Amino acid sequence: AVYARSYDPARPVVCMDEKPYQLLAHARAPIPARPGQDAREDSEYVRHGTCSIFCWVEPLAGWRRVQALPRRTRIDWAAQVKQILTVDYPDADTVVLVMDNLNTHGIGSLYEAFEPAEAFALAQRLEIHHTPKHGSWLNIAEIELSALTRQCLDRRIDDIDVLNTELAAWQQATNTNQRQVDWHFTTSDARIKLRHLYPTS
Repeated sequence: AVYARSYDPARPVVCMDEKPYQLLAHARAPIPARPGQDAREDSEYVRHGTCSIFCWVEPLAGWRRVQALPRRTRIDWAAQVKQILTVDYPDADTVVLVMDNLNTHGIGSLYEAFEPAEAFALAQRLEIHHTPKHGSWLNIAEIELSALTRQCLDRRIDDIDVLNTELAAWQQATNTNQRQVDWHFTTSDARIKLRHLYPTS
């Protein structure tokens, strides 16, 4: 029902998801491609730690924001929400936020990160919808992360700054395209496919 709403810039529907990412370097330099031979790389790699990629998508506007951070704590999520509300959508009355039920994804995280008055002001501008348990595929941001992985993360990247440069390039190209999401899964479809989630009486 949230995805069926008409586009309203005063109440944008924004989906968010996170993806853990391993920063990996080559143990040995790859051999570049040459005529008649594909590029080759060793199966061994060197780990340079992990990070988390935050993905924000407004499906009806064809807008995305992606950023890699060293962690994905409550404080990190709260800072991302503040950016959505104050930088990305400063003029929106309410941001309708669709996300999964990760323990960091809650209003309490805002109160851990900010003074109570600021946390309350931010929370008042959110309308939160959590995807059902085992229903994260209903989150359009998860679908976008899958596209991002195929289109941008198909090689080893060993540094978070390089990763953020690559993510920014993908974000700019995708936003320039304004590729919107045409969601076909309706409420009536959900009542059939997800009937175990609906009351029987």
